[in-house]
Amino acid sequence: MQDMMLLDRRTKDLVCEYVPEGDVLDSIVCFFSIFADHTRVRILSALAISEMCVTDLSRVLNINQTTVSHQLRLLKNLQIVKSERNGKIIFYSLVNDLVNDVMLKGVEFLGY
Repeated sequence: MQDMMLLDRRTKDLVCEYVPEGDVLDSIVCFFSIFADHTRVRILSALAISEMCVTDLSRVLNINQTTVSHQLRLLKNLQIVKSERNGKIIFYSLVNDLVNDVMLKGVEFLGY
């Protein structure tokens, strides 16, 4: 007996066209994995309010500086945050406000 497909051809073609694969799929998975860590979400939330240095982030969020630095390095490598030196102090900020929009959509989805 031949397998019967319940989808119409148009729907099948749309699914095949829009379901991500390859590099696009890898990029999407990598992007959303950013939000899978409590510390990173807290840092991103703080940076959505104001640019900050490691010391301020550490004190405000009550996280040790080594952990903050490690997470910022990861976020910077993923081009989610950027840094700007002002004398001896390096300030971090979001590269794009869309990151905050994604977090806010998550909050909205969860009903908070």
